[in-house]
Amino acid sequence: MSKIVHPIEPIYDEFSKVLILGSFPSVQSRKELFYYAHPQNQFWKLLSDIFDEEILNRKEFLLSHHIALWDVIKSCEITGSLDSTIKKVKVNDIEKLLKSTNIKTIFTTGRKATMLYQKYLEKKLGIPTIYLPSTSPLYSKMKYEEKKQEYQKIRNYL
Repeated sequence: MSKIVHPIEPIYDEFSKVLILGSFPSVQSRKELFYYAHPQNQFWKLLSDIFDEEILNRKEFLLSHHIALWDVIKSCEITGSLDSTIKKVKVNDIEKLLKSTNIKTIFTTGRKATMLYQKYLEKKLGIPTIYLPSTSPLYSKMKYEEKKQEYQKIRNYL
C-alpha cells in the first residue's frame, strides 16, 4: 500500500450552489481522470434520472445545474478502490473552493466520505453535510429506486 495523491481537479464555477463530495476516486476514475468513471457506478445514471436529462458531457451537465464535484481526500493510502482500506488521510482544501462559489449545501456520497467530512471539515467550514448513499456497484444494501429517492434531495437546494 502506497500513498496516492488525488489526480482529478474539482469541477465547479462561481455559480455552483451545491457541492457533492465523494471519498477518493476509484482505480477506474484515477485511470480515466474523471469522477465516477466505473461503468457500473450509478452516480451518472442517478443524476440523469433525477434531472430527467441525458448527460452527453458530464462536466457541462454539472456546471449547467450549478453542481460542484470533488472528494474529501487529497491523499491517502488505499488498496484498489476500497474505502475500507483508506489510511493516512490528508483532506482537500474545500474552504478555498467554497470562497469562490455560491455553495451553501454539501452532500457526501457514502459513509466514508460523510465520516471524513464530519471528522476533518464540518466544524471548520460550518456547513453540515447531507448524506447520500454510495453509488458504488459494491454497495447493494439499497435498491436503485431508493437511492434515486435520496439523490432527489439535490434538486431541493438548486
